[in-house]
Amino acid sequence: MELLAIEFLGKPLRLEGSMAGWQQLFWNNTLVSQLDAHSDSNKERAHTFVLKADEKEIHCQVSVEVNWQPFHLGYRVTANDEVMASGTRDTKDIEQQKPFVAPKAEKRFSLIGLVSLGMKALKSAKLIKVVLASASLAAYSWLFSIQFALALIACLMFHEYGHIRAMKYFGMKTKGIYLIPFLGGLALSDEKINTRWQDVVISIMGPFFGLILSIIFTVLYWVTGEMFFAGLAVFNALLNLFNLLPILPLDGGHVLKSISFSMNSMLGIVLCVAAAIAGVVISYQMNLTLFGFLLIMGSVEILIEWRGRHHSHLLPLEKYGQLFSFAWYVGLVSSLIGIIWYFASTGDELLSLPLQILGT
Repeated sequence: MELLAIEFLGKPLRLEGSMAGWQQLFWNNTLVSQLDAHSDSNKERAHTFVLKADEKEIHCQVSVEVNWQPFHLGYRVTANDEVMASGTRDTKDIEQQKPFVAPKAEKRFSLIGLVSLGMKALKSAKLIKVVLASASLAAYSWLFSIQFALALIACLMFHEYGHIRAMKYFGMKTKGIYLIPFLGGLALSDEKINTRWQDVVISIMGPFFGLILSIIFTVLYWVTGEMFFAGLAVFNALLNLFNLLPILPLDGGHVLKSISFSMNSMLGIVLCVAAAIAGVVISYQMNLTLFGFLLIMGSVEILIEWRGRHHSHLLPLEKYGQLFSFAWYVGLVSSLIGIIWYFASTGDELLSLPLQILGT
C-alpha cells in the first residue's frame, strides 16, 4: 500500500510497503531504495540513496517508523544531513489519499481507439444506464408484473444509493448506479478504496439503507393498513438479508473479507472459502443457477485477494474496527430478520413466505 507521498527536491517521493515489512521507495517514479520483509515491521527503518544534480551528489535518507495497530507513521527526510521534511500520518490520511496510477503510454489513432471513444461518449450520455434500467424493468415485468417490477427496481435503487452515499462520504467520485437484469444493481466509483474500513462502510451501507426503506414501508402499513406496504417491507427486508450473506461478491462477503483479512490472512482465506462452500450448498439445494454464477465470481475474488495478500494496498481494520464492524453486521442482520418475523406473526400466508424461505 502507499504509505507516504510528498514532494522532495522538486519531484514526487513515494513510499510503498506492507504489514509483512517490505518497503519500496520511489523518487520521480523511479525505484531508489528497497527493504525486504522484516520480522519487526514496527521498527524504525531507514532508506538511503544518492541523487545527482549539476554533477553533485546529494546523499538522501528517509527514516520511517510504522505502527500498524492502530496505524501511525512517522517520517523524516534529509538531504546531505539537512532535514527537508518530517511529519506523521494516520488512518484518516490513508483514507483521503489518491492511489498512485502509473502514466499510460500515449496511444495513436486506431479503430480500437475510435470504438473506445464511442463507448465513452455513450457512457457520458448515460445511454447505457437507460438501456440497462429498461432491460431490467422489462425482464422483471415479464417474470412477475409491472407493479412488482417497479417496486423491485425502487428497492434496488435505494439499496445502491446507500453505497453511493458512503462513497461520497469518503470523498470518492462516483459513476452512478447500473441496474443489471436478474442480478440486481451496481454502484460504481471512479476511485479505489484505501482501507478495509472503507470497504466495510461502503458494503454495509447498501443493506443499511434497505433496512431504513423497510422501516418506512412498515410505518406506512401501520398508518394506512394497506397490505401493499406490508408486502414491500417484508420483501425488501428479505432482499437485503440475502445480500448480507457472508459470501463474495455479496455485501456480506465483503464485510467478512475485510474483518477476517484484517485479523490474519490465513484466517481470511479459510473463512472466505468456507463461506463459498456453504454458498455452493445453498445454491444446489435451492436450484439457484445465478447464485452459483455469483459464487464463481466471488471465488475468483478470493483467489486474487490471497495471491496479493503480502502486497495489499488496503490498510487493515484495527481491533476496535473489527469488533464494531462485526457488531454492526450482526445488528443489521437481526433487524432485518426482526421485520420478517413481525410480518410473519400476522398470520398472512403471503407475508409468512419469507420466513418459510429462511426456515429452509
